[in-house]
Amino acid sequence: MDLQCFLCCRVALLLLLMPSGLFCMSVHILNEGPVYIMPDDPLRLEARIEQGPLEKISTVTWEREPESGVGPGKEILASCPGTGLNGSVCAGTRPNVHGNMKNEKTNLQISRYSSTDSGVYAVTVTDHKGVKTTAHCIVRTYEPVHHVTVSINVSHSSLVCGEAWGTDPHFSWLHERMAITQTVGTISKDGTTLIVTMKPFCGHFTCIVSNKLSFSSGSFTAAPCETEGRGMTAAVVCLVILLLIVIGVLAFVLWRRHRHGHRGERLHEHLDDTI
Repeated sequence: MDLQCFLCCRVALLLLLMPSGLFCMSVHILNEGPVYIMPDDPLRLEARIEQGPLEKISTVTWEREPESGVGPGKEILASCPGTGLNGSVCAGTRPNVHGNMKNEKTNLQISRYSSTDSGVYAVTVTDHKGVKTTAHCIVRTYEPVHHVTVSINVSHSSLVCGEAWGTDPHFSWLHERMAITQTVGTISKDGTTLIVTMKPFCGHFTCIVSNKLSFSSGSFTAAPCETEGRGMTAAVVCLVILLLIVIGVLAFVLWRRHRHGHRGERLHEHLDDTI
């Protein structure tokens, strides 16, 4: 009997010494934020709830508020009961809002997303003692690409491509309408910077920015490049001009000789007639 009491005391002491965090309820939104959604596409957010052995869930609530903090306050989107967690349906406040709970997960779905649905989403779990635990996720509208510009960093011999506010922009570069090669330069990992290594720094450079909705481009023009083909053409033209000059000089010399020879013959004939 004494041994049983001793063991009970040991267990009680261990429970008291255990970190209180082991008994705290937690909730995590599984979507990696910020989440970008196109208009009219469905929005689906999912969260996992972790609870201790001594805790019970009373309610789960999904809310939304503007990211800027300006405008109306929090809007309750759906509320889920804590009972019947393996398959309970959450009551949505709008016809296009739905939610449910199953296997310690809760999700919220908006069937047709619009720009007014953007903002900070929060899921709050309230336990049987009234203690609340909240997780947040930012949701934004997917924006097309806008206003692409290309600027030069002279000191580093590089070109920098900028884009206004498009979502998930992808950058690519062209030189004289051709893809960038190692002879022209190297592109940074994010694609925004082109480090030009070619000498001299010349030609027409184009930065193309695109995403799922649109694309746009910007350009920078340096001094014209003297290509090998142009140099060969210039050499051929110079050679032709030189040959034309030589032929002209020879023709002029032959014409002069022919003219003087003809005058000599006429003078000789005139002398013969006189005699």
